Amino acid sequence: MKITTVDTPEHEQVIRFEDAASGLKGFIAIHSTQLGPAAGGVRMRPYGHPDEALNDALRLSRGMTYKNAAANLPLGGGKAVIIGDPATEKTPALLRAFGRAVQSLEGRYWTAEDMGMSPEDMALIGQETRFVAGLADGEFASGDPSPITARGIFNAIRTTARHRFGSADLTGKTVSVQGLGHVGYHLCRLLHEAGAKLIVTDIDAAQVAAVAGEFGATPVAPDEIYAVEAEIFAPCAIGAVLNETTIPQLKVGAVAGGANNQLATEEDGQRLHERGILYAPDFVANGGGIINVATEILHIANREEWVAEKLEALDRTMDRILTRAIAQSVSPNDVAEAIVHEILHQEAA
Repeated sequence: MKITTVDTPEHEQVIRFEDAASGLKGFIAIHSTQLGPAAGGVRMRPYGHPDEALNDALRLSRGMTYKNAAANLPLGGGKAVIIGDPATEKTPALLRAFGRAVQSLEGRYWTAEDMGMSPEDMALIGQETRFVAGLADGEFASGDPSPITARGIFNAIRTTARHRFGSADLTGKTVSVQGLGHVGYHLCRLLHEAGAKLIVTDIDAAQVAAVAGEFGATPVAPDEIYAVEAEIFAPCAIGAVLNETTIPQLKVGAVAGGANNQLATEEDGQRLHERGILYAPDFVANGGGIINVATEILHIANREEWVAEKLEALDRTMDRILTRAIAQSVSPNDVAEAIVHEILHQEAA
């Protein structure tokens, strides 16, 4: 295993790891341990270039600092990325090698499930390190965080609808969902049960067909999702989908979804605001997953009650953000970041 340090002044620590025997290569980025050990999932994707993977790790780890602070968790922000196609290149040897990379940080970073990963993968990683969460078995095992993540996003959609449309009732409202993986699927189920009409897309045509059939959703091609007419757009796939190209296409009143780092740049929050589109900051909307994982890291005994209380508090935070943003006529993303800075400043003091 070859581990080297990457110089990134805005992060506490970034390492690049490579294991020739297993084919493992990627990065672990620790943005902040101010509130506690850095926590954030590991994702595996066939990145086109190592710099793309590094930039993803840097952006995502910063987002985890904000997410954990907004959820009032005693955890800092970190993220790991593995370069490769999880469908063809993920092996037990590669996962165990990644576990050794995590172990080398001696608890400064806790890993968990993210894109391209499963609870079974976490078990293999856990053979080499104890600093892993999202396990299917064990005294404090939290399992698949997707249902809890989806519940938090669903709460955010209802709260955003109340602020934007005057009612949290989703009956008859159209929600366009981008990304139908674990989180997107569970979100579609909750939206369908709440009476919403669904327009869906994903790069996996079979999954689109399955969701359309199960929930009566209208399928569209991936590049068509931005221009469909809906009350709410819910991005639940990759980040940076809200940008100078896509925002002018949107025909929605609000955006509230589960993808990390939805805004390509800070200016894109202002672009949404200027178009009259109410944006639910993603690092608040999708905080349910890390709340679920935190029960394992923190050894929470009364898990279900604790998670429910944290989800309610997270929803109150979203309400506070949107209330202040509307009152001040500013981007909710700016308000959300200001609130997180307040939390971090209070802890530092």
